[in-house]
Amino acid sequence: MLATYLIGLREGLEATLVVSILIAFLVKSQRKDRLPQVWLGVGAAVVLSVLFGWLLSYTETTLLRGYHNQELFEAITSIAAVVFVTWMIFWMRRAARGIAGELRNKLTDALAVGSFAVLIMAFLAVVREGLETSLIFYAAVQGADTNGGPLYALLGGIATSVALGYLLFATAVRINLSVFFTWTGALLILVAAGIFKYGVHDLQESGVLPGIATVAYHAAGVLDPSTWYAALLSGMFNITAEPTVLEVVAWIAYGVPVLVLFLWPSRRRTAPAPAGASAAPAAGATDPATADSAAAVPPAHAEPQAQSAPAPAPHQ
Repeated sequence: MLATYLIGLREGLEATLVVSILIAFLVKSQRKDRLPQVWLGVGAAVVLSVLFGWLLSYTETTLLRGYHNQELFEAITSIAAVVFVTWMIFWMRRAARGIAGELRNKLTDALAVGSFAVLIMAFLAVVREGLETSLIFYAAVQGADTNGGPLYALLGGIATSVALGYLLFATAVRINLSVFFTWTGALLILVAAGIFKYGVHDLQESGVLPGIATVAYHAAGVLDPSTWYAALLSGMFNITAEPTVLEVVAWIAYGVPVLVLFLWPSRRRTAPAPAGASAAPAAGATDPATADSAAAVPPAHAEPQAQSAPAPAPHQ
């Protein structure tokens, strides 16, 4: 449940920030008449994402009746989810500072075309997050108890992200988004390592990979399934008491290098500010989604700071 809550929180906040950028731009541009098209596009993206999640489940439980076919399908979706998680985390770290400007430019072009273009633009901006959420959620809950708990946790994470997005958009609350996405990104990498381990296990059970009977270690005494910490490690990161050797190798081979690369300090360098230019304070950022940090950029409507007058030349 914690893993699916994290998925809903992370993916939901990304989608919420995208919607907030679009709404804020339309409000500031005095184009509130296009807000219904934005909401229609967002709604269509949500519906398609839910249908995609249902299609994944229906394919496994109904279309693929053979045992090996189901295991192979679960393995493929698990590996695909890991690829999407990895791409999404690194893309957000690289593109977060420019995503607001890119969305505004696309929305400006859509406004020039017409209302249907605005609807399509909003749909495309949100549907990627929705499809990713459905795929990652499906891969994360494979093998879990079907009591509805993971789904409720996912919805809880999405509801939390919507509440955070509202606080960022409508109030003076500020959240350091750079820290938020760094921590959630690191946790999602560990979750993805567990999903990858599960995919390898499915490949072994389906006969594609060998070694299903080669157990790496027996730790049932330490990771007792009845204890809360064993349930947490198993449900969050798929750390189990009796994994195969290939599962352990897969978990470490993915989790360790990807986590190191993600947490490695960025080599990006900022250009020196012109002489006399004033740095904008962190609290002045009225659009929280314009960057990956709350202390990122001045508000879009702020007037440029006046340059200080040059100092008089010394007397000769």
